Amino acid sequence: MSAQNLSQLLDKMWLDYTAINPLAQKIFDTLTAEGEVLSNDHIALRTFNHPRISVDVLARPFLAWGYEEKGDYQFTEKRLYAKHFEHTDPKMPKIFISELKLEEFSPELRQTVDALVAQIPEGLELSNDFTSIGRPWNVSSEIYDTILKESDYAAWVAAFGYRPNHFTVYINDLKKYSDIKVLNNFLKEKGFKLNSSGGEIKGSPEVLLEQSSTLANNIEVEFSDKKRTIPACYYEFAKRYAMPDGKLYQGFVAASADKIFESTSKGQ
Repeated sequence: MSAQNLSQLLDKMWLDYTAINPLAQKIFDTLTAEGEVLSNDHIALRTFNHPRISVDVLARPFLAWGYEEKGDYQFTEKRLYAKHFEHTDPKMPKIFISELKLEEFSPELRQTVDALVAQIPEGLELSNDFTSIGRPWNVSSEIYDTILKESDYAAWVAAFGYRPNHFTVYINDLKKYSDIKVLNNFLKEKGFKLNSSGGEIKGSPEVLLEQSSTLANNIEVEFSDKKRTIPACYYEFAKRYAMPDGKLYQGFVAASADKIFESTSKGQ
């Protein structure tokens, strides 16, 4: 698979993401107008640990395009498992894919997910652009509400399907706003709301990673029975610090990511 195909997929994912999260494009444009050149630290995808649509299934085309599996993570509170992948070209964004541990939820939720997955046309999940196709099933707002009672993460996947949950500004490449506190204050002054769960800044220089994020914007989603306004996507910001060997840490901190996940929670 050619790098051009990878670039085309990443471009498609960005266009889809900004279409349902115009705030991200607005922040991108705002920082660009300040003279900044934005790099993308990582793209996050969500799924279920169902054998047809697991982390490993979603990772398949990325591995073929030169990505390599690096870290894996457990999120006990959210009942998630995740892996991150890095490209041999360090300029390419990392890919972070998480999955809901279905076995830790009710039989009703597992049956609902099975019914959703059964609607995916055979083999569609193996297409190279599966991570940009959106929702591959029909789902009612009633089912969305039922899933939401158990997991806002699961409800998000049911409503939005396969597309980026967030892109991430790589703070290290910024000039005027290379300090996360300065960046956060600038964004708030411009009227953007940040996720304050666990504090606006998740992590610290001591754990080699600081993160912050906007709250997910609310958009109108068409369910099979009616339209509803629900939380969609958010924009993240990441500052990485050097390890003892002088190289920048490239992994993720589970305790921080737990709070970042709440950017799409209706309780925020």
